[in-house]
Amino acid sequence: MSIPPLAALRAFEAVARHLSFTRAAEELGMTQAAVSYQIRLLEERLGTPLFLRKPREISLTETGALFARPTVDAFDLLRETYSDPSADAVSTLSISTVPTFAGAWLSQRLGKFQMSHPNLAVRLETSDNIVDFGREDITVAIRAGDGDWPGLETHALMDIEYTPMLSPDLAKKHDISRPADLLRLPLLDIVDPNWAVWFTQMGVPLPACPPRAGLTLSTDLHEARAALAGYGVALLTPRFFRFELATGSLIQPFPDIAKNGRAYWLVYPKGRRNRPAIRRFRAFLLDEIGSDPG
Repeated sequence: MSIPPLAALRAFEAVARHLSFTRAAEELGMTQAAVSYQIRLLEERLGTPLFLRKPREISLTETGALFARPTVDAFDLLRETYSDPSADAVSTLSISTVPTFAGAWLSQRLGKFQMSHPNLAVRLETSDNIVDFGREDITVAIRAGDGDWPGLETHALMDIEYTPMLSPDLAKKHDISRPADLLRLPLLDIVDPNWAVWFTQMGVPLPACPPRAGLTLSTDLHEARAALAGYGVALLTPRFFRFELATGSLIQPFPDIAKNGRAYWLVYPKGRRNRPAIRRFRAFLLDEIGSDPG
């Protein structure tokens, strides 16, 4: 099948990105009827609907979603290719990342980056959900995973590492001379599979059922606060809690650190890789991590 008309693809890309005929029409400088006509032409050519039209919203059909990602990426690449190479169209750098990385490492460094680039506004959003760059106003994201995200440029930042930590008051109440001794204490978020990774590395088999009921919290930051309050042992990343370890408000009973094969990655659509704002932020992150002893 030959490539559909560019006007129809352009309309489809805008509607798929905004999930709104109205916003797409405003962006393209067209009437809503003209955008709808182009979408209808494309649907007739493909022989299948691309959007589900509802009273107050639209959504992509399965076929629409299949075509949307490469179409959005292609137009993103075209916009990047034909933009002024000496100018940066991005006036706001919108960063999405998981709460733990934001709160424990990134947020205290973003001020330094923004002060070095005073003409660039920086906005940080935190979420455990994966960003859809085609639909959300996000410039870059920092994700936890294995780095396999088709269509995205990826840069490894740091490995995800874990080790148990607890408050000194809780540690004084128990004899913790061997890793197996931790099983007698309340383990925060015991269903976290990383507990099994750490205990297995230490040669300690976990019981088939959790040794006791316990707290399950949504982020490492919350688990750290619960550990600081003496409610249990948290599995945390030492790099993120250096201050607590240095001041003794948390202790690390064993030097052993486990890795789960995952890492934090800076990601963004391939079509954006030459944007000056992204290049600057990428260089800043890599410099900060390079100077961070880990």
